[in-house]
Amino acid sequence: MPLLHKLAAVLVVAAVVLGLTLPGDRHRSGPARTAARAGSDTAAAPPSAAAPSATPRAAVPPASRTPTPDPSAPIRAASAQAVAVKANELGEVPVIMYHRIMKKPQLSLDRSVAEFRTELTRLADEGYSPITAAEFVSGRIDVPAGRHPVVLTFDDSSPGHFGLDANGAPLPDTAVAIIEEVARAHPGFRPTATFYLNDDLFNMGDRAAEGLKWLTSHGFEIGNHTVTHADLSRLPEKGVRKEIGGMEDRIVSLTGAHTTTFAYPFGAVPRKRAWAQRDGSRYAFQGVFLAGWKPSESPFSTGFDRWAITRVRSEGKIKENDCKRFCSTAWLDYLDKHPGERYTSDGDPATVTFPAAAVEHLAPAFRSYARDY
Repeated sequence: MPLLHKLAAVLVVAAVVLGLTLPGDRHRSGPARTAARAGSDTAAAPPSAAAPSATPRAAVPPASRTPTPDPSAPIRAASAQAVAVKANELGEVPVIMYHRIMKKPQLSLDRSVAEFRTELTRLADEGYSPITAAEFVSGRIDVPAGRHPVVLTFDDSSPGHFGLDANGAPLPDTAVAIIEEVARAHPGFRPTATFYLNDDLFNMGDRAAEGLKWLTSHGFEIGNHTVTHADLSRLPEKGVRKEIGGMEDRIVSLTGAHTTTFAYPFGAVPRKRAWAQRDGSRYAFQGVFLAGWKPSESPFSTGFDRWAITRVRSEGKIKENDCKRFCSTAWLDYLDKHPGERYTSDGDPATVTFPAAAVEHLAPAFRSYARDY
């Protein structure tokens, strides 16, 4: 709704300001890397021991794969393949935040169909491979050697994201249709994304269950974004849990499954973060996403906070909200010019490879999986 999107724009500005005031400069020599690691009881899952694959496999519950930290474990040498591609799995990962996709944008957070197609094509041409938000927070980053993971996230479940025609195919010029189009034209660009849902599910009416089933059966992820897109920072505990739990109840009723990740509407954090993380058996997330102003730290990094994962607004280098520095085009330009700061896969989901100089950024839980060069 227009009012919500205007408020979202204001809060993105606030997020940018916060990013500018955090200690450290913008980039790896210190781009706001002071966030404390949280949620040690649900630390990111270690990589799978299975052989590498161009297409990520179904996630294994993190609790079944959580390693025992061993600070004294030796770090073994990286594979020749990892060295050849200059792998850095402690590098930054763009988590791109989209709102409405439409032919003619009307509000500041909207992106046109043409702009969206152009950005996806750029990601494919520059070697990015999409993964879901759930795969990211669980550490299941299974992309080919030399490629870079990217997480495509869509807030508010608006009609421009997805819809089905009379034959059960994605409607033309929706985000899903364009993602699949770009994937067909660019082998290695996996057609997946994460959609954060509000109560009005893509305006699909009585076809909502059919739509969600189509998404999940075709490799897309659905996540929780509250019932009414509420500002959780203004609500008491009961209100926060009602908004999140109510949306989770509806998703489970339509799909038979719980969601894995949650995104704050407006990027607004409740007074106690725990209220949004878990509510008994009603919801229990593995990761929570902010609005944001910068790419996320690697889930294998000491700087990673699964309860406050930063995202980047999709936008060109415009003056608004300091997008000349902090929106998607600016960040993709930066990472293209500074490839050593970007997450580059070693091609093996069973290891975490990085340049030896980056060892200080390795979270202790993953030392036994570490490889350096």
